[in-house]
Amino acid sequence: MFSFLQKDSLDLLSSQLYNEQSFFPAFVADARRATETIIVESPFITYRRLKLLYPTLERAVMGGVRIVVNTRDPQFQDGSMRQQATAGIAALQDIGIEVLFTSNLHRKLAIIDHHILWEGSLNILSQIDSCEVMRRTESAILAEKMIQFLHIKQYHI
Repeated sequence: MFSFLQKDSLDLLSSQLYNEQSFFPAFVADARRATETIIVESPFITYRRLKLLYPTLERAVMGGVRIVVNTRDPQFQDGSMRQQATAGIAALQDIGIEVLFTSNLHRKLAIIDHHILWEGSLNILSQIDSCEVMRRTESAILAEKMIQFLHIKQYHI
């Protein structure tokens, strides 16, 4: 089957879909296995979600994993979301996570160790009770394409 594809092309064909319930256990498992890098793009940060993910992220940093989070600048958020984002960013930076800001960021994705790509509609650092979808793809090719698309090589990722 698919004999017309090059060997490397098979790397592009395997992915799994997750919803808001199944995503977090799978993502945490991937983050716990990380050995090099975790990149997360999530427009918003909430206490509730960060409380769930913080221990895993902290453990990864302590294990030598470089983590970069790209989010919206809190100064462009309102009320409680501004407070939660400001506190969350400070907590992430306190454990050595590099935080970048992109105005009007809407992307929701993560790249782990240059070969696991998560992308979809779920805000990784803020999702609470919405119906969402995330696709997990194990593909060094697609992860690298996303890194190039995001222009984050400049951060030595």
